[in-house]
Amino acid sequence: MKLKSNVRLLVTCDSGAGAGKTTAAKYLSKRYGLNLLTSGLLYRMVAQKLLVSKKKVTDITFLKKITKNISSKHLKNQKLYSPEVTEFTSKIAKIKKVRMLLRNYQKRFARKRLAVCEGRDQGLLFKNADVKLFFKCSLKIAAKRRFKEFRKTNKKITLKEVESAIKHRNYTDVTRAFMPLRIPPGAVIVSTSSISKKEMFRRISRIVEKKLLLKYGRNYKAR
Repeated sequence: MKLKSNVRLLVTCDSGAGAGKTTAAKYLSKRYGLNLLTSGLLYRMVAQKLLVSKKKVTDITFLKKITKNISSKHLKNQKLYSPEVTEFTSKIAKIKKVRMLLRNYQKRFARKRLAVCEGRDQGLLFKNADVKLFFKCSLKIAAKRRFKEFRKTNKKITLKEVESAIKHRNYTDVTRAFMPLRIPPGAVIVSTSSISKKEMFRRISRIVEKKLLLKYGRNYKAR
């Protein structure tokens, strides 16, 4: 669906691991022509560069340098998904200075006319987003989903390991002092434990289009 040139739309998708935020954001991006930002990749990028350079997270000069000119190419590096980077990301993501430096990029991105930002604090960061979605899912279901993903690149990983990692990461995000994982004020909660992708897509499309209808009337679609 193509939106009219006068339409501005900012959607945020938040959740813990494996609850559906990334899948939902990619769908919305494709359906409505929204620019997509996966904020977790920003933290993975910082973690990967710190590991490769052997720099410490306290090296503010280095952090400023690598977060100043982020490009889409930096975020497409497959090395960002390595186990080492994944583990280190959960540690640096709770550091206030890191989050503050990455805010600049996120805020610039959100100024685009059409955008969907997904992560674990996007609805809190963008308080005036047109639509805020928060996805919920049981730990066991989330672990099974992630297990299928991880098995593609790591045949030795076990479901128990994935479940434990998700539980630890979610606890870290919920309990961090700065910008913790929370349901943003005004967010619509989407439970994905017992629904298909098709049903989830139908529900979130209905939420977005209801907002567009309220904001622009029936003529938000481009002919």
